[in-house]
Amino acid sequence: MRKLIAFLIKYSVVILFIALELLSFGLIVNNNGYQKSVFFSSGNTLLASFYEVSNSVVEYFFLRQANDGLSAENTQLKNEIVNLRNQLQSMTADSTVRKLKHPIDPQNEIAYIYAKVIHNSTNKMQNFITLNKGERDGIKVDMGVVNEEGVVGIVSKVTEKFSVVIPILNPKMQINSKFKKNNYSGPIVWDGKDYRFARLNDIARHVKFSLGDSLITSGYTYSFPEGILIGTVDDFTIKESDAYYNIRVQLAVNFRTLSHVQVINYLNYEEQHSLEQSVIQ
Repeated sequence: MRKLIAFLIKYSVVILFIALELLSFGLIVNNNGYQKSVFFSSGNTLLASFYEVSNSVVEYFFLRQANDGLSAENTQLKNEIVNLRNQLQSMTADSTVRKLKHPIDPQNEIAYIYAKVIHNSTNKMQNFITLNKGERDGIKVDMGVVNEEGVVGIVSKVTEKFSVVIPILNPKMQINSKFKKNNYSGPIVWDGKDYRFARLNDIARHVKFSLGDSLITSGYTYSFPEGILIGTVDDFTIKESDAYYNIRVQLAVNFRTLSHVQVINYLNYEEQHSLEQSVIQ
């Protein structure tokens, strides 16, 4: 209390000056029509700006919720598209009736599982991504992970409620790719430098390609069906003594803004894996 009284005494002149200024301002506004209109006009403008900012903040938080819903709906639509495509593949139109044409390609028997990214790194040498879905949601090791832009990575570890993905932005990960226009294939590996780019290896000097050519999944692994975009050729060089190109690929996925993904459930994984393991043994 003593400190408050001492403060008021010390700054009494300043406080009195401010009070008189406010009183004078109020008298001027109340007794002059022009000043009054200017004051209320400015006040309304300021209040409108405040409401605009507050509304933007509210919209931002609701936008995040809307994005979650849209991503889940997009996953559902992807599953419906896969089912419809497989049905169209297996059926053919006759003059009066539809009849079975041929069975569905087993590589196309897939389903997508929606998941949200709850941890993501892009500035480390060995980056990883954590998802909010796990075994109870049907996620297993070696499942491929994508989003609307393209390939993200492969599931490495799974618990009941969570899963860890090794993304392209990790030197341990090699994604089997091929040129969309000519099917020449090679592994894409991150060199640990820039989160936007990776390297394409094992492309011999006789292969013809151009800047901007698309690289897609080859379909040679359990994790990804054929045809999912990985990136595009951004730059390449080759010396006279080299047998292979040095190719830089701009990745399709922006890992800095990654928030939602789809995990690919290859429904024939167990059957194909068991068959191939029996041959190896």
